[in-house]
Amino acid sequence: MPHENGLFSAVDALLEQVAQDDLPSPAERKRLRKAAGLSQAQVATALGARREAVGNWEAGRTEPRPPKRAAYARLLEGLATRFPATPPAKADPAAPAAFSGAPAAPQPATAAAPKAPTSAPAAKKTALTSTSRRPAARKAMSTKPPAAAASTAGADERFANGPLGVLDGDGSLYCVGGLVLDCPARTVPALVEWTLAEARLGAPRLHRYGKDCDPLIVLTDAAAERLGLPAALEDRRGLRLPDDHKVIKQLTKAKWQLSGRGFSPWTRIYRPMEQGRRRCVQLAVLPWDALDTRSWGTTGRLSAPDIAAVLGTYATRVLTPCGTTAVCGLELMTALRPSTRAVKDESTGAFVPGPVPGSLPRAVDPAWPEAPDEHPVLVGKFPAHHVRTPAEVLNEESHAWFRPLTDQEVAEGFSHAVGIDVNMAFAAAANRLNVGLGPAQKVSAPEFDPKLPGSWLVDLSHIETDARLPSPFTPDGERPDGPAWYSTATVGYAVELGARVEPIQAYVREVSGYYLDPWYQRLRDAYVASMADLGVTTGMPEDEFLTVMAHHKTVDPHAAAVLSAIKATAKGGIGKLQERPRSIRHQRGEPWPALQRAAWSPHIRAEVIAKTRTNMHRKMTRLAAAGHYPVAINADCVVYLSHGPSPLDFLPRTEDGKPLPGGFRLGVSPGMVKHEGTQSFLWLADLIEKQNVNPAREIQSPGVTNDGE
Repeated sequence: MPHENGLFSAVDALLEQVAQDDLPSPAERKRLRKAAGLSQAQVATALGARREAVGNWEAGRTEPRPPKRAAYARLLEGLATRFPATPPAKADPAAPAAFSGAPAAPQPATAAAPKAPTSAPAAKKTALTSTSRRPAARKAMSTKPPAAAASTAGADERFANGPLGVLDGDGSLYCVGGLVLDCPARTVPALVEWTLAEARLGAPRLHRYGKDCDPLIVLTDAAAERLGLPAALEDRRGLRLPDDHKVIKQLTKAKWQLSGRGFSPWTRIYRPMEQGRRRCVQLAVLPWDALDTRSWGTTGRLSAPDIAAVLGTYATRVLTPCGTTAVCGLELMTALRPSTRAVKDESTGAFVPGPVPGSLPRAVDPAWPEAPDEHPVLVGKFPAHHVRTPAEVLNEESHAWFRPLTDQEVAEGFSHAVGIDVNMAFAAAANRLNVGLGPAQKVSAPEFDPKLPGSWLVDLSHIETDARLPSPFTPDGERPDGPAWYSTATVGYAVELGARVEPIQAYVREVSGYYLDPWYQRLRDAYVASMADLGVTTGMPEDEFLTVMAHHKTVDPHAAAVLSAIKATAKGGIGKLQERPRSIRHQRGEPWPALQRAAWSPHIRAEVIAKTRTNMHRKMTRLAAAGHYPVAINADCVVYLSHGPSPLDFLPRTEDGKPLPGGFRLGVSPGMVKHEGTQSFLWLADLIEKQNVNPAREIQSPGVTNDGE
């Protein structure tokens, strides 16, 4: 089967603006033109149409046809942005932050009988769909959402009921804002048909050249049973329903198709686009562990209304869930930076896919040092079972390092080991990071350019570093012993340290840009808003920040679940940039599905991690100048010796009591740090001297591995 996302992207680029629903009403078309001060003749000239045709479009007598329809839709979309019908409501800055659950969805335009309360006897359903507003199960869930979020959710009547719904066993579909729909479907095909025809679920695109988010239906255990799905998947390795299952046969008979991963915990059910309209529904099957506890906590075991509130908040702040948080992280990148847009072919007059400035336009092969061992570009380059050396592979990974205690440290009488953790470390590193957007070009004996993203073969072994600090050039913190491949961020840091660098070879990308900026900004805003739900706000005094952070996850476990998912989205999205083969049948040298994605870009992942590592080393160097040296690092967690249990007991200050410039600073924003955990000095000494274990992996809680955010 062709790669579904690739097909959708190509077709969307051609037909995105041809959809019947994309054009506003005739009256709105006229209002937009007049608001811009344009005449019908001016519009007609720009579109290559007659003035009378524009008048007919505004009167509703006729509709534009391709290719003029796409251009007209683009014009109206731009005018709607400049001249909205009503200004968006402004959130009250004085209102206290609270977990909103999700934006309140407006009542459907057509009146319907309200659903009977759960305590009353079930009434016979007399209509295909009925709606009601029910108070959320918990008071915190019913608080009024930010006005901006509410206005966004209600801006498009196609998605009047929000981005998603959670289906329970009695046919109740719990949507955001306390809305409940009665779903009559008892089979999966009927559920898909009903969702597309009547549920009015989904979310508008995040970029003008992107695509709308498909509606998501989350199935509880009881709903899965109602639809004929098993309680568990027998295929634990492939995680998909067998092809001979009755539900698969029902879908096939109804001419619905499944994406390449089949009927799995996260499933896309679709038909080919028709008249430019997507016909696709996502299903998340909770009994099949669709919501991983590592990212979502206990969300999958909540009541249906609470699940809708948690997922609805995530959908509002990030995007509609579409798989694991790692998948969501990658999907968010492409939703904010679509690969292609519709452009007019001057020779034929037809609209064809064209690149979007600042995006990754197409899948390209990596330079051979950037490729993982399984990649086709390495076929025949090395003998079988060869282990690539640093001079043969780009190995930009986070620090995993610890060192023996010095005699002075043992004699000084430290009582505690304190760990601090960088908030959203990978996302923070992605901010204003210049990355390559095209194929790599080989350059021999190049002159290093810190503004040119790429991979550089250079010898940094001559650079002296303090033994009490890790080397910034290697993941294990050991000094390199010869030439090795590094990303631009790492070589640039070597230059910053005053080293002379003479690259032997490089693979550079002339076309570059700040591809990850909108991704970072959306995740940053989502993270800060979710922390505010838990009582942690920007600008808090450091002692108050530490006090609130000590118990913030217990303030509202549901809001904490949203926060956990956002952090996992940031980390997992960066990891997905270098997704490796997942099938046990994969043979080394064969391509795998992820390589078809434009966003499969191991060089971008390497740049992000290199910047994360060098950013941390820069701050550790600042603290070292003040006499404070780390004893252990694991990813974004650093452990220091201290005479007290708090980070305030060792973080250096200036003479006027302010945090040391350029060092670690306590706070909620991405890139700042929080308290990760405190243990005794004897505990740390035992792990290092006797067990040879990295204390940064267990500083939060002994026996619990810390792998960063």
